[in-house]
Amino acid sequence: MTPEHLVGLLAEPDRLRVVAAVVLGASSPPEIALASGLDVRVVLKALRRLESGGLVTTGAAGVVLHDELFKEVASAVVAAPPEHEDQVLRAFVRGGRLVRFPAAGAKRLTVLEHVAQTFEPGRRYPESEVNAALRAWCEGGEADHISLRRYLIDAGLLSRDAGLYWRSGGPV
Repeated sequence: MTPEHLVGLLAEPDRLRVVAAVVLGASSPPEIALASGLDVRVVLKALRRLESGGLVTTGAAGVVLHDELFKEVASAVVAAPPEHEDQVLRAFVRGGRLVRFPAAGAKRLTVLEHVAQTFEPGRRYPESEVNAALRAWCEGGEADHISLRRYLIDAGLLSRDAGLYWRSGGPV
């Protein structure tokens, strides 16, 4: 199973809730429905998809999660050679501008960590300054400053409270 396949199976909230219920000990569709708060029909649909994807098996013993797949996928990700940071930045950043957002998580994080260095650690910025700095990164590219700001916050590289932003992660 590839990391993309596993993530795809868990990307649907109903399927994720079903897997969580199974992890917590539910082993039949009614038990899963009760534990997940989902309708039994929704649980059955999610189980069919999870079973066709190879993540669960339904049999006499009930629903069984193949949790060993998580370890296999994690090992594959760790064993994969990381792409060189400079190569990633050359592909997505040109002339100090963000050409476009990388789709892949690791590449996106590399680019976001690079952009986050725009902000001085420990300093609080009003939203207008953050927007101006991020607009400069997005000028002439496919990216927009609002999405970039959201990605930085979601990645834990920027934090905000009461209209102020500060760098909260990434390389120093």
